Amino acid sequence: MIDVRALIERVGPTLLRTVRLPDTTGCVGDVVIAEPDVPASVAEGDLVLGLAVTDSAQAVSLARECGRQAAAAVLLKPPLSTDDEVLATAEDHRLAVVEVSRGTAWAQLVWLIRAALAGSGVEDVEDRDPTRMGSAGLGDLFRLADAVAEVVDAPVTIEDAHSQVLAYSARQDLTDPARVSTIMGRKQPDDVLAKFRAHGTFRKLTKGGSAIFVPAQQDGTLPRLIMPIRMGGELLGSMWAVVTGEVSEERATAFADTAPLVALQLLRWRALADAERQRSAGLVRLLLEGGEGWRAAANELALPSTTHRVIAIDVRSAGNSAEGRRLAMWEWITRGIGPRPLVAEIGGVLYIVVPDRTGTGGWPALREALEGHGVQPHPLIAAGTAAGVAELAQSRTQADEVLGLLHTGRVHDRIAVYEELWHLLVLNRIAGASADAGVGALGPVPALREHDRAQGTEYLATLHAWLRHPGDPRTASAELRVHPNTFRYRMKRLTRIAPVDLDDPDVRSALLVQLLAERWAHHG
Repeated sequence: MIDVRALIERVGPTLLRTVRLPDTTGCVGDVVIAEPDVPASVAEGDLVLGLAVTDSAQAVSLARECGRQAAAAVLLKPPLSTDDEVLATAEDHRLAVVEVSRGTAWAQLVWLIRAALAGSGVEDVEDRDPTRMGSAGLGDLFRLADAVAEVVDAPVTIEDAHSQVLAYSARQDLTDPARVSTIMGRKQPDDVLAKFRAHGTFRKLTKGGSAIFVPAQQDGTLPRLIMPIRMGGELLGSMWAVVTGEVSEERATAFADTAPLVALQLLRWRALADAERQRSAGLVRLLLEGGEGWRAAANELALPSTTHRVIAIDVRSAGNSAEGRRLAMWEWITRGIGPRPLVAEIGGVLYIVVPDRTGTGGWPALREALEGHGVQPHPLIAAGTAAGVAELAQSRTQADEVLGLLHTGRVHDRIAVYEELWHLLVLNRIAGASADAGVGALGPVPALREHDRAQGTEYLATLHAWLRHPGDPRTASAELRVHPNTFRYRMKRLTRIAPVDLDDPDVRSALLVQLLAERWAHHG
């Protein structure tokens, strides 16, 4: 048993923040979800989640009731968590008030709190899963189904895109023959599917991204609240809740908010369950790292001796959803593009080894598929050159270099290919080498740089345009968006500030290298 303070530390400050905490707090008992205007079934030591509390009066009433029942804490989202009346009521009853981060799904919170209360967070799901369905990590989906059921206040099933049941909640107080046959058969029976197809349910699931309400049917099938589970633009499955009727907006929103969490857990489960994928990924890593064992890995993978490319896909810019997008991309690549490509994840980046040939499963086909993939935001995709099996580590290094170029923002293509961007790679390398060698401190450039900084002039930009368009002041001035006479005047002035022989071709080359290196270094 743990107290409120220890529980908050276990769940983490990203999701929970203490607003008011009494000097002493008792042990936490259970998690309770409170409905507004409905007497809360609260016991001593409970954590009470104000999931559907929408205004100050409801929050004050809830805090008062929790205090009377000696609850451990009330959990609210802002701004109710810092409401003066709520805090005053909590103080009167020595009740802790905990703020839940705005973006937190309530089911995620229930799931994490129960895991924290359980210590290890591991619960036995064998009673609901006697066959264990042959896959590691499935217990988390069952526990998550329980958490979602509490949030929506209804029994829940989690299904894949083919209506195969992956997990279901322990709660069975509301059911009908359709739910019973679905759980018993681990799949929605054909007659049940036909009923929902007739209502256009699956058409809405395929196209939409919000919760779908299906009313009761004449044969006694109870209403359903259904939520598509998507990640990276791909439909992974759905959640089905058996309800008594229309669900309140707050409950429906909380149900919908759980979809990204379920999607991430579903993708994690698939990654764990696919033993062949894990074995293959380990062998691909050996190939890409180029150390001992690459030859044995290539033999085990039955990799032909023809040339291949290494493709790097980086979704780390997607922030908190990066893991889910990476797993969704892995899923899409390995299941949806011709013969199964070789994929591995290293340092948060997906690497694909693909034959450099036309036809199904080759690099041109993969490139076309990646260019047409509608995932948002677009991932960064870089390709190394074609290489023999022994040189795949070099192709990976090239893909990484191009990926670094994409991170500078100077390349706006969906897919960057090493040999197509050779000129930008030359400039990028020059910038790095020049910065390391300190070439920017030589010649007239430092004096012009200091003058621009102190006086607000643009002599370095003027000189760069002149060098880019020698003998063409009109084009150079247009690049700077100034009149040609202004451009000529600036050129005269800068040669007085920093005397330099611009008639010498070596001097011009040296200046251009310096200015290019400076611009690229600053942009990167």
